[in-house]
Amino acid sequence: MEEKERPVRTEKEAKRSCLILTGMSGAGKTVALKILEDFGFNCIDNLPVALLDKFLELVMENGREEQIALGIDSRNIQDLDGLEEHLSRWEEKISFQIVFLDAKDEVLIQRFKETRRSHPLSKEGRVETGIISERKKLAFLRKKADIIIDTSKLLTKELRSQLFSIFLKKKKYKNLQLSIVSFGFKYGIPEDLDLLFDVRFLPNPYYEKDLKSHTGTEEIVQRFVYQDGNAEIFLHKLKALLDFLIPLYISEGKNQLVIGIACTGGKHRSVTIAEKLYQSIKDMENIGVRLDHRDINK
Repeated sequence: MEEKERPVRTEKEAKRSCLILTGMSGAGKTVALKILEDFGFNCIDNLPVALLDKFLELVMENGREEQIALGIDSRNIQDLDGLEEHLSRWEEKISFQIVFLDAKDEVLIQRFKETRRSHPLSKEGRVETGIISERKKLAFLRKKADIIIDTSKLLTKELRSQLFSIFLKKKKYKNLQLSIVSFGFKYGIPEDLDLLFDVRFLPNPYYEKDLKSHTGTEEIVQRFVYQDGNAEIFLHKLKALLDFLIPLYISEGKNQLVIGIACTGGKHRSVTIAEKLYQSIKDMENIGVRLDHRDINK
């Protein structure tokens, strides 16, 4: 997820604003428009680009302060090449905010298979072909986007919550959503990890009778894991590594990062380090952080 720096606007300018909701087919644009409609936006889906100038003239003439959301996607494929020119003509009079919904290719393919729909750019061919073509056509919109939301793993309620935070609670949107996942090797490695750290070198509370039934969320276990000083050193070096990597990931356009912290069973050591890592980075600028202890109850 990603947001560019937004310029400060005067109250008068804010009354002449327009949200453009766009993105990949299958990424959830229709659902997002319905959510924005629930939030009080006046939503227009699939407005032909050829009618955009006339529509924006009406926006300027309308004296009411209202929230407008335009849905633009590859159904306007023939006119998309001219969209950037249309927007440029109006940028001095209307402040545009572009939200781009995206998802991993394999997720989009699966969604099309589940709904048994054809891709709008490959009605007679393979879904993969349509996705490749659509990415090329929408590349300029993704580049211009103020906010990019990856819906690959989002439930509808989670998308709603994110849109609520952005547009109703006016929270600053984070450039990168980072997930810290603790787990046990004995239960398998999560498929979506970007980085994996093995903490089986740390003291193991599992073999302590009084600690076995406790978890790494409890101070008594954390003290045991930290007893020889290596956990503190490891966490310090891990935090330094992330301080180095995160700005680079953001500059490359990455909007999700999943970090796995693993031990044997996923209940003590990995949970301890994941908890400590979360506390050390949860307030970092430009990132949102989530914590998940996958195997803590197994």
